[in-house]
Amino acid sequence: MNRKTVMFSNPDEVMNFVKTVERYPYDMDVKRGKSIVDAKSLLGLLNLGLNRKIELRVYEEECQELFRNIEQYVVA
Repeated sequence: MNRKTVMFSNPDEVMNFVKTVERYPYDMDVKRGKSIVDAKSLLGLLNLGLNRKIELRVYEEECQELFRNIEQYVVA
């Protein structure tokens, strides 16, 4: 499993993120606090809130291409 912290500042960023991750066959979840939702769920991501750090969990070892394609949402 690989993890990154992501953040979205507006609904368009969430929509673009979901469109990007949907292209990959990996199972992915996002977690904030006790809430865990499918990373490919637009409504689930929007429910976690904007301008908040969210942990992305990718259940695949070889996912560097995915991380390059979402680097604009990754925060330290």
